Amino acid sequence: MADYAELVDLIVRRLVTKPEAVSVSEERSDTGVILITIRVDPEDIGRVIGKKGSTINAVRHVAKAASIKSGEKVDVDVKED
Repeated sequence: MADYAELVDLIVRRLVTKPEAVSVSEERSDTGVILITIRVDPEDIGRVIGKKGSTINAVRHVAKAASIKSGEKVDVDVKED
């Protein structure tokens, strides 16, 4: 099984200005979907989401592409604290 949280963490830390504030967690739901949750510094939330959501959508596509071979479903979400 691939470590999707590590992949997303690697990408997000390169995008933000405060990489030490990045937190990525991984949970598996009852239906088998892997939910990746990203938490960043409030100043960096715009960098992670991007214009019209383009950056977070690209991160989602990379995570989903990584999961195709194993047949797992991956969902990536950004939470504001």
